[in-house]
Amino acid sequence: MASKRRGPYRHHPLALKRAIVEETLQPGASVAQIARKHGINANQVFLWRKTYREGLLPDAKPALLPVTLAPLMVSDQLPAASNSVSTGCLTIEFGQVRVRIEGRPDAEMLRLVLTELQRR
Repeated sequence: MASKRRGPYRHHPLALKRAIVEETLQPGASVAQIARKHGINANQVFLWRKTYREGLLPDAKPALLPVTLAPLMVSDQLPAASNSVSTGCLTIEFGQVRVRIEGRPDAEMLRLVLTELQRR
């Protein structure tokens, strides 16, 4: 039985890898469908996603946002709730944009907010 030889490895530009990974991170996206659309094996895309999450799929610009901590001002304090769990407040200022998140946002919500701020 003759064995099939694999062809030469394809080298994809980092920008394409990032674009494909970011496409798969959209709500409701199917990795298999997106991989098929781009003619890439889904396992390869899953590897790129892992690399992306580890910060090893570099971007042309830094992915860090400046963060400053400020004391809570009297006007920012929430009224005390009698039967609820203690809530917090997260304020992010980025250029002319100020985002205030009250309560306990989940990790996905924070990821979406920070991703949008990075694009600006």
